[in-house]
Parts: sequence; structure tokens; C-alpha cells
Amino acid sequence: MAGLARALLVAVAGLCLAVPAGAAEPRDTSAYQGLGTWVDIWDGAQWAKPEAAVARMRDLGVTTLYLETSNYSQAVDLLRPPALGRFVDAAHANGLRVVAWYLPSFANVARDLRRSLAAVRFRSPKGEAFDSFALDIEAKVVPSAAKRSMRLLGLSRALRKAVGPDYPLGAIIPAPRGMDLNPKYWPGFPYEGLAKTYDVFMPMGYFTYRTKTGAATRAYTEANAELLRARAGDEGLAVHLVGGLAGSATVAQVRAFAAAAANEGALGASLYDYATTSAAQWRVLSAAA
Repeated sequence: MAGLARALLVAVAGLCLAVPAGAAEPRDTSAYQGLGTWVDIWDGAQWAKPEAAVARMRDLGVTTLYLETSNYSQAVDLLRPPALGRFVDAAHANGLRVVAWYLPSFANVARDLRRSLAAVRFRSPKGEAFDSFALDIEAKVVPSAAKRSMRLLGLSRALRKAVGPDYPLGAIIPAPRGMDLNPKYWPGFPYEGLAKTYDVFMPMGYFTYRTKTGAATRAYTEANAELLRARAGDEGLAVHLVGGLAGSATVAQVRAFAAAAANEGALGASLYDYATTSAAQWRVLSAAA
């Protein structure tokens, strides 16, 4: 008994050393866990019947819906607010989480911030809010990569300041391995700077652009996760892997993608997008979730 007591004291002391007094609690990243699916602003059939779409997602084993609220080319900050509210209410009624996402241009940072915050602050008629917000980082409207990175980091800092220290934020980023293969796309991508703001990284590892076989798909997906964590300087970085495009992926590729996500300890995984994911692909994803 005395030995057990000493062991418990050592364990407690270790916990106290591992979590310094006054240290901030980690933000809740549960919105990004598990099997996800994506609906963008062009998916007319889903926007016409949000409740039916969400009910099917639930039956397929989806735990999070990633829903586009606008992009830089649109005339309004939020597209279809009534349908947004229906999606949020239906998701929560069916036990799903829902993450808003917005595609900025970085040409007008004030507008990009305003539209991002419009999603964060959105409330449905029932008073429901999105569970998190993710910034879709990919546009090349600003030709200079250095200027683009500077504006991205400035927007990210402003977004964090506006939402406060406790709100979870996601960063949807180009695939690290893909950027290696296309080095002119975004040289000097600011992984470490973004890691100071965002809680979950979501690399767009669209393996259908790069691979044909299951083995190559798995290698590409695993490389994206490993390169991301190394360049962010955080081997424990929370990652939700995004694969696809679903409409071009074979079932063997989807199976390999799911295996890679599990092997890399990903927080979650998804294919882009809901409208183009086949029944056979859903069976593989649901079994792996």
C-alpha cells in the first residue's frame, strides 16, 4: 500500500509538471473528429432540401458537415441565410456538428475578415450557431506569394482576436506534398505562423490529381500529414485529412486513404464532396470511421 501511495504521488506530481499552473486549457476540437462531408455553395440539390441531406448524412455515419457560407467572388457575406439556418438546425437535431467555411481572396482583407466573422456570429431562427469556423486557404488572387502569406497571417491574427481565445478555428490548406510537387504555387507557405492561430489543419490532399493506385494514394496521404506536422513544428498537430475528389476516386483509393488517415492518427477524414461520393465509397468510409 505504501508503494502504491508513492506511485500515485509521483504520477500526480508528473501531471502537475506537465500542465503548468495557469496554463490555458486546449480548445475543443471535437467538431473536426470522425467522418466528415462537404457541401459547397454550388450544391443546389442539397441547399434545396437541407433536412433530407442531413438525415442521409446521419444514416451514412457522418459526424460533421463542412458547409460553405460564401466566397470572395460573391456579392454578400452570407449566401442563403434561411437555408444556412435549416442546415445548422437539422445537423444539431440529428447529432451532427457543423463547421462553416469561407474562401478568402486576400485582396481585400477587411472584407475577408467581415465575411469570416459573419459565419462565426450567424444564428439560426432557433438560436443555433456553427460549432466552429474554418478558413479555406488556397486562392491566388494576390500574385505575390510573400504578400499573400503576409495578408493571410494578418487576417488570421485578426480573426483570432475577434473570436477570442476559446473559439476553435480550422485551417483548410493546400496539400504540403502537392506544394512540393508544384513549388511555384505558394513558396514559403507559413505553416509555423498559422499554427499559432489555428487548432486543426485540414490539408486538401486531393490524391486523384496525383495518384492512380491504392498504394500511391496511401503514400501521398501519409506524406501530407507528416510534412505538415514537421513544417508546423508540432508532431502532435491536430489534422483532419481531406481526400478526393470523390467523383474521380476509385474504391481502392478511398480504402487506402482511410487506412492512411488511421495510420497517421488523424482527428478525422472526409472526401470532397458530399454530392459526388458514391454509395460504395460511403461504405468504405463508414466502416473505417
